Amino acid sequence: MLAGLLDASHLMPLDALPEKASKYAQAAGFTDLLIYVTDLERRELHLLTGPNGPLPDTAQDIRIEGTTPGRAYQYGWLTSSSLNEAVGIDWWLPIVDGTERIGVLRVRSVYDDARAREDADRLAALLALLIVAKRASSDALAKLTRTEPLNIGAEMAWNLMPPSTYADGRIVISASLEPAYRISGDVYEYALDGPLVHLTIFDAMGHDNAAGLCGALALGACRQARRQGASLAATGEAVEAALIDQYHQRRYVTGILASLDTRTGVLSWVNRGHHPPVIIRGNRWSSHLTCPPTHPMGTDLGLPSTVCQEQLQPGDRIVLYTDGITEARSADDSEFGLERFTDFLIRYHADGLPVPETLRRLIKAVLDYHDGSLQDDATVLMCEWLGPTTEDTEPAAALTGLLDRDPPLISTTDGNSRR
Repeated sequence: MLAGLLDASHLMPLDALPEKASKYAQAAGFTDLLIYVTDLERRELHLLTGPNGPLPDTAQDIRIEGTTPGRAYQYGWLTSSSLNEAVGIDWWLPIVDGTERIGVLRVRSVYDDARAREDADRLAALLALLIVAKRASSDALAKLTRTEPLNIGAEMAWNLMPPSTYADGRIVISASLEPAYRISGDVYEYALDGPLVHLTIFDAMGHDNAAGLCGALALGACRQARRQGASLAATGEAVEAALIDQYHQRRYVTGILASLDTRTGVLSWVNRGHHPPVIIRGNRWSSHLTCPPTHPMGTDLGLPSTVCQEQLQPGDRIVLYTDGITEARSADDSEFGLERFTDFLIRYHADGLPVPETLRRLIKAVLDYHDGSLQDDATVLMCEWLGPTTEDTEPAAALTGLLDRDPPLISTTDGNSRR
């Protein structure tokens, strides 16, 4: 099954994937294969179809909240939805690339045993790799993952930023950005360089296309300087120089530039006129990391850049965010606020939810608080330091929903309950 699909994938457009996957999955006893991908806001799952379209009576759009496939997506569990002795059992599995949740796979299996579940899981993993490898060249997939048109800023930002989730034995990183379809000037970045993890968040002034261009320029200048070996302070200065050269002090960007040494847990950062980072420790309390801020990049005010440091403990979470998170207002004009923001992260983390699911629910809560429509970009970038080694991956797997844990009993269409 896997060898045949992998061989076929080299000369295969993405819209041929459902048909090819169905063909080769039969070798493992799988039929009725369906591939669903999530939309940008991670609210719905949308059916990936081939040139001939979906089969009759096949659901093309499925809500994530309150559905069996949605639970597979939210928690990273294989879930069962029906059992018919004549045709087999239906399974829903998460499609995950590394720790980035792509969507879900539905297969009907002739067999209901550990070997079949293992085969299904490996098929889902290969589908994730193929979808990610081909999505940069697929307008069909881009259209499928959006429920409304993107503005120009969003079109640029989503093609510039890294995947929303990354993890290894040392760290778990997850990010979210709303409004997904109308991004102004927010962008986030993380990157690994040996033992160093670089974390960056930028908020460009304004809510127009120029803000999106400004954010894109800042991110490009940041990457260029960092990859040429510039320090945190020098990287901030390089971003400022690029902005001044282009906009002549008419545009500016605030931001945090940080790096975490995973060998020691030392976090270093520079504050360029932005909200300071928050640290959540022991799942009990949080605090701002204080550091003398310098001026926003692009203003050329001549203030010195101070590199500050904090010694982290294993399990500490560093949270970078933009003001759209904390300053979202309800109908009575009260702010969502920093305390509500950090309490939300602590509460849902304590409930054992995967980190990406915690952020998905956080953004939904911010949107609901603001009656479904944000007036400013709301971005959060969270990084949890687990320790210095890449070998012990179980904590990272648990935090991202990758462990082979028994899911709760799920009521199925035949009236029985099963895992």
